[in-house]
Amino acid sequence: MGEFTMPSLGADMDEGTLVEWLVAPGDRVGKGDPVAVVETAKSTIEVECFETGIMGEPLVEVGTTVPVGTPLALVEPAPQEPGKTDEAGKPGKELPARHAHAPEPPEPPAPAEPAPPRAPVQPAAPDSGLVEAGPLVRHLAERSGIGPGSLHGSGPGGRVTRTDVEQAAAATAARPARVRATPLARRLAAELDVDLAAVTGTGKDRAVRAADVRKAAPGPATAPPSPSRAATVRPSRSAQDRAAAARRAIAGLMTRAHRDIPHYYLSTTVDMAAATEWLHERNRRSPVTERLLPAAVLLKAAALAAREVPELNGFWSDDRFTAGEGVHLGVAVSLRGGGLVAPVVHDADALGLPGLMTSLKDLVARARTGRLRGSEVVGATITVTNLGDQGVEAVFGVIHPPQVALVGFGRIADRPRAVDGLLGVRPVVTATLSADHRATDGAVGARYLAVVDRLLQNPEQL
Repeated sequence: MGEFTMPSLGADMDEGTLVEWLVAPGDRVGKGDPVAVVETAKSTIEVECFETGIMGEPLVEVGTTVPVGTPLALVEPAPQEPGKTDEAGKPGKELPARHAHAPEPPEPPAPAEPAPPRAPVQPAAPDSGLVEAGPLVRHLAERSGIGPGSLHGSGPGGRVTRTDVEQAAAATAARPARVRATPLARRLAAELDVDLAAVTGTGKDRAVRAADVRKAAPGPATAPPSPSRAATVRPSRSAQDRAAAARRAIAGLMTRAHRDIPHYYLSTTVDMAAATEWLHERNRRSPVTERLLPAAVLLKAAALAAREVPELNGFWSDDRFTAGEGVHLGVAVSLRGGGLVAPVVHDADALGLPGLMTSLKDLVARARTGRLRGSEVVGATITVTNLGDQGVEAVFGVIHPPQVALVGFGRIADRPRAVDGLLGVRPVVTATLSADHRATDGAVGARYLAVVDRLLQNPEQL
């Protein structure tokens, strides 16, 4: 039996608040499925389960703040159907009684004496429950979604007939379907007098979430907690409180990083004429939805350079450097309410420019609406900050531990520049590097910036 615990979503996270369950007890969950919403000091994030099985009863009330590593719920092993294999290739076990769909058939009595050979009989499926039904009737029941427990045979000897299946299907269709919703969403719907059947769900398998109920509620989108829960549920923090908490978290992490990491800083000016001309031609031939921004080109160059100079792509821990497995690019995003979050573009060096652009737009949009997942805020091997859209010409950032480097890009601006002995006006960008002197020296950082420059002079290679 596994545990679903409060995850660590960054080096600056010591605790988190459970905001909402996205699954209910008894639901089957798989590895990587979002199962809960957690509020950190910086943002609200959907967290995934790292176990495959059946979600158990919650161990922590919604609204409770707990330290990282605290068990939030138990995940029971997923039942295996007889005759099938599990993920490890081992035969499945009989279904436990609480998860079985039909009673186990009685063991056949041992024959008293050998019987004469007979023609083989097609055995019934062990988990179908339709012991007395022909193959066509079985197929009809499966196609109609009829469980074996709801069928009663009216044929000779209690045999299930086609009419029995059709009547059960009609009765099932006549019953109103149960709306799939999270426990918090059901509680809010009752408090706000919202009909769940009229709410469009945005969760897994179109399940209705608390945010969907609030959106559909008439009048104010929030309601006070019921008296029975007021003593255990912490009221939601205001936007101002969340911004202040985010500011404190960032201040603490950056103070420790600046104190503990011996930074060195380098910068170079990159001629962007070739890159901007290539972008212009590509975008001119592309539909509006597929056009690229200069930020995508800069990020791809930073990712490819990290692959070519792996000494800056990884982590400093236990007094030594560990290279990252792949280039996972953290992208600093400013939040509308204040603060920063750095969602991760995994394997950024392997993505084409269109894919990188799509990932970037998606991550930024969800970061600013509190819809990031836990796997999207951890694991960055190097971070990029780009303040060009704010008019900044150069940015020297503070390294996000345990990473060992941070790349900065300013705005692309026209500047006088000598090329082949002639003075002209060229678009240029200032690229900077903040690096950890414990892991590398300035020569390595200079090599990294030289690779970035070379790649941007040959944008067709990105």
